[in-house]
Amino acid sequence: MKEQCNKLSILYATETGNALDAAEHLARHAERRSCPLNLLSIHQFHPSLLSSEEAVIFVVSTTGQGDTPDSMKVFWKFLLQRNLTSSWLKGVHYAVFGLGDSSYPKYNFVAKKLDKRLMDLGGTPIVERGLGDDQHPSGYEGSLDPWMSSLWRMLYMIKPEFFPNGPDVVILDTVLIDQPKVQIIYHNIETLESHFSTALDLTRLEIQVGSARSLHPGKSSPDRSRPDCFLKMVKNLPLTRSNHGKDVRHFEFEFVSDAIEYDVGDVLEILPGQDVAAVDAFIRRCNLDPDSFITVKPRELDDCSALGSRVPVKLRTFVELTMDVASASPRRYFFEVMSFFATAEHERERLKYFASPEGRDDLYQYNQKERRTVLEVLEDFPSVEMPFEWLVQLVPPLKTRAFSISSSQSAHRNQVHLTVNVVAWTTPYKRKKKGLCSSWLAALDPQDANYVPAWFHKGSLPKPSPSLPLILVGPGTGCAPFRGFVEERALQSKTTSTAPIIFFFGCQNYDGDFLYQDLWLSHAQNNGVLSEAKGGGFYAAFSRDQTQKVYVQHKMREQSQRIWNLLAEGAAVYIAGSSTKMPTDVTSAFEEIVSKENEVSSDVAVRWIRALERSEFFLVSHRYHRTGGNSVRAGNIRKYVGLTLSADIFPSTRNEPETLLKGNQTCTT
Repeated sequence: MKEQCNKLSILYATETGNALDAAEHLARHAERRSCPLNLLSIHQFHPSLLSSEEAVIFVVSTTGQGDTPDSMKVFWKFLLQRNLTSSWLKGVHYAVFGLGDSSYPKYNFVAKKLDKRLMDLGGTPIVERGLGDDQHPSGYEGSLDPWMSSLWRMLYMIKPEFFPNGPDVVILDTVLIDQPKVQIIYHNIETLESHFSTALDLTRLEIQVGSARSLHPGKSSPDRSRPDCFLKMVKNLPLTRSNHGKDVRHFEFEFVSDAIEYDVGDVLEILPGQDVAAVDAFIRRCNLDPDSFITVKPRELDDCSALGSRVPVKLRTFVELTMDVASASPRRYFFEVMSFFATAEHERERLKYFASPEGRDDLYQYNQKERRTVLEVLEDFPSVEMPFEWLVQLVPPLKTRAFSISSSQSAHRNQVHLTVNVVAWTTPYKRKKKGLCSSWLAALDPQDANYVPAWFHKGSLPKPSPSLPLILVGPGTGCAPFRGFVEERALQSKTTSTAPIIFFFGCQNYDGDFLYQDLWLSHAQNNGVLSEAKGGGFYAAFSRDQTQKVYVQHKMREQSQRIWNLLAEGAAVYIAGSSTKMPTDVTSAFEEIVSKENEVSSDVAVRWIRALERSEFFLVSHRYHRTGGNSVRAGNIRKYVGLTLSADIFPSTRNEPETLLKGNQTCTT
């Protein structure tokens, strides 16, 4: 007999926080209708319990080129078990809301396949799935609000006990608004100062970073609060011409704490520093005491003894290391809460309008499109005095930024290198903006003492064996991981036989942004690992150096036979770049090459490429990278091992490509 559940469950799967925001938005509206609920990240929910639920709402994001968020992978794998029958979810009512970007081919792919799988297992949809679109003028909220209205009405028909007063009777916000989810506890300063003063500088910094980030309610996981290590920048070199329009830097860091082992293709996460003046301005604007020592705990956690392992930190340190006050834009709920603490009537009305469905589009123009920061918003509404508890809950958390590593540790024993695009742009209202992390890194002086908190994790591009031929496609800062690949292959070639590498690079101008020009050209000559004499090659496309634009896919078509020869030897293909259109164009070029070199129709070639793309059993990984200063979504990184061409597709083919590894990366500001 199914165990009866008397609460609505809302499960979210997020990669960057948007799905969490949407889930919390749903939860708030459910609570205002007196609906009992559980709000959980999908990794906190055991999938075997799904059949015991009566009503579940899923809020899931799609990452990269149709990939599942990391937090959802275990849950999804469980749902794919063959022993689950078509009646396993009989009696379970569910709804799915997806977050995606319609500029990508696999728009909201995760939400679509989850919806289908739940239905196949016998689940009953409450409403048709909702699809939020980043391209909508109001972002995902443009779809969420009308979808949510339908959800409450239909859910009330199925489970009227969830809404004792009906789906349209809402508790006045003033009843709920005085209940932030966190509590701030202030501590005696004298005893804590002596605790910190006994620690060495680096240890003290590690304690401060780890303690502050473990206290923040928006932390991703407790074990990731403390950095893996600290780095010191030793080189800060421009890679582009000063008047080119782009500012791409080569950064070199040395380990100042214990060195961490990493492989080529791995990812480095950095916690950026915030502008000191901005942090001070935020503290003054909010009338906070920067020197007070605090701990933060969930409001529902009444047992203060549970805080024993939490080290109190200075309020200023907490703000500086955990709260993004001068870069990220606040969410709509921030404006709603602000309206309750505004003493000026015109400000209160404006904030209420921004928080309403009617004001959604105007809020988007004021806030998201202008990339208005928390500090800027607070300064625009000077009568608002928000309690610190609400600020801790609602100010976007300061997130680490992930970058593809552009060095080989074999070539640089105590170092790690990055290739970073320093982001700057002008808003529609002509306000100058810059990327937080990239501009902070660019401003660091290697001559100064600088400690950079850093974390390492495996990347989407697995380390290839020396005997594996490589076809690399990396325009712009997409070349970053391939610098490490080439360095490592060059070292290996001194002691063992190595397979060839073909590398297609692209940029605007030979003289302006030909990144790592000397490195590539040196390895393309004198029997280097990129030389044609070794079976490889280096081919660069300079899109703006002639009337007709030339991109990497054009250079690929020129080398059609060489590409096919390497594919026939079992080459791996790595694609990394910064354009949303580039991965699609490169894939099309591969399809044309397969068709041309095997004398088969384009439909047959497309079928073969699509078969590789659909074969997700050998999916290696999915990560978010920043090869530049922008968010780079590393898409379908797949490895197909031992996959041979069937006779009905290529009946005349003798040499069969056995491995295709594709890592699409696309970039958004």
